[in-house]
Amino acid sequence: MTKKEIVKTISDETGLNQQQIKQVVQKTFDSIVQTLVEEGRIELRNFGVFQVRPRAARKARNPRTGRQVEVPEKFVVSFKPGKIMEERVNAISDTPLAQAIRDAVASGQLETASEDDEESQDDPTTSSSGGKTQG
Repeated sequence: MTKKEIVKTISDETGLNQQQIKQVVQKTFDSIVQTLVEEGRIELRNFGVFQVRPRAARKARNPRTGRQVEVPEKFVVSFKPGKIMEERVNAISDTPLAQAIRDAVASGQLETASEDDEESQDDPTTSSSGGKTQG
């Protein structure tokens, strides 16, 4: 879902002008980013917690050339879903979406995530299929 689709959905459900909804959605996103920059953490009850965390400098491998490259320390945003979100997402197990996800994993288009991999989801050395390219 894109921001435009979010705006349209809210507009359709509320009957409010799309332009006004777009401004509210953008201000919400801007506020989340600003809070992360200033405070490093934002908790949205029943949704989840965004938190800024350091990622240590490391050596990685360029997948095209195979050459080793230095990746400097940086800060990344991690997200931990809230209880309600986790319960609702877990409830999709018998839906067409769940089957589509299982099919994508089986075909290699999507890699399964483990709790150990949570922070690697925002890793710049991750390929578009979700597989780690680091050696």
